[in-house]
Amino acid sequence: MTLDAVLARIDDTLPDACDRLLDLLRIASISTDPAFEGDCSRAAAWLVQELKSLGFTASARPTPGHPMVVARHAGPGRHILFYGHYDVQPVDPIELWDRDPFDPALEETAKGVVIRGRGAADDKGQLMTFLEACRAWKEVHGTLPGNLTIFFEGEEESGSPSLIPFMKDNAEELGEASLALICDTGMFADKVPAVVTMLRGLAKIEFTLKAADKDLHSGSFGGAAINPIRVLTRILGQLHDDQGRVTVPGFYDDVADLPEEVRAQWQGLGFDHAAFLGGVGLSQPAGEVDRTPLEQIWSRPTAEINGIWGGYTGAGFKTVLPAEASAKVSFRLVSHQNPEKILASFK
Repeated sequence: MTLDAVLARIDDTLPDACDRLLDLLRIASISTDPAFEGDCSRAAAWLVQELKSLGFTASARPTPGHPMVVARHAGPGRHILFYGHYDVQPVDPIELWDRDPFDPALEETAKGVVIRGRGAADDKGQLMTFLEACRAWKEVHGTLPGNLTIFFEGEEESGSPSLIPFMKDNAEELGEASLALICDTGMFADKVPAVVTMLRGLAKIEFTLKAADKDLHSGSFGGAAINPIRVLTRILGQLHDDQGRVTVPGFYDDVADLPEEVRAQWQGLGFDHAAFLGGVGLSQPAGEVDRTPLEQIWSRPTAEINGIWGGYTGAGFKTVLPAEASAKVSFRLVSHQNPEKILASFK
């Protein structure tokens, strides 16, 4: 069969495919940190060269942020677009890594051989599966498989600020696709193929609360002067009620309930939430108490505190009341929730 030959070719050339992935993983394309701007551009250029070697017409396009990689191959059949992202999350706290995050390697584990390195699971590994599939198809059949557009961005891990403007400005070139594929999701089980039909969106905000015009000595001002960390933690501590629901006004107004048919399907999967949480050292789900763990991670919106800082955090004590305190808060959104409406309500 046509596909059998391609799959056999993928198996035969797996070591070479792994080497190419490791090369891409060595590029520290951290999109949220301006210090890694050059690495993001280098990752985009690396992908352009790979795509060209496969027979695509490819280029890296400038944006106000990091480059978009666009590649085309005009062929027979319906137009298929494949999306992925080459940027990765920051590696902090670096002391918790057993090796350099950008020095990837294959390691033996109890579950078999795994790839250790930042970006291996999100999204460079998935991105390269599609390129390697195209490579194997071409090596077996002499041409790429059909009418394809490849679209890689470099800002997914920092909220994709350039994505929508770029798509609007280049809508004619990108064209209308019969099918858009995103290989940046999870699998229910290692041996069970999955087609993901729901993805949660994202809204985020970083803010600073300011009190006095300078740090204050707690012996002179403690009790009389407000501590902004105290105010901040009170605000953040009230983001959720005792039932795990988000307390932002109107947060659930536009959240559609899960159809009973879908809920029954999910219940029938036999999902082991204890094993799911146990794999990361946890024992109890923390979301809405009237929702199953699968509902919590697949179909319900969230509010998360991603970072909080203020005052003195070095060794020992500096007994001050800080002048300001800051936090990063993000929301995973579902259904018809409007991110601008949610952020305005939070403010």
